[in-house]
Amino acid sequence: MRIGAVIIVIWLALGVVAAFQRGYFKDTGDASCAEAGTVIITTIAGPLNWMGVNPKITCDIPEPSK
Repeated sequence: MRIGAVIIVIWLALGVVAAFQRGYFKDTGDASCAEAGTVIITTIAGPLNWMGVNPKITCDIPEPSK
């Protein structure tokens, strides 16, 4: 159980490093759900980021009907 927890922590730490390298933590002012989603998915992808995984999230909010 402890080894699994250590592996998960290392995996997520590497994901944070990958997100930092891509510049996702720079202060850009207004944050959108797409930016937040991309940071979260990049972090979860962990070391896969260095194997070519480039996760991106889009948040299309539908317009209200008239």
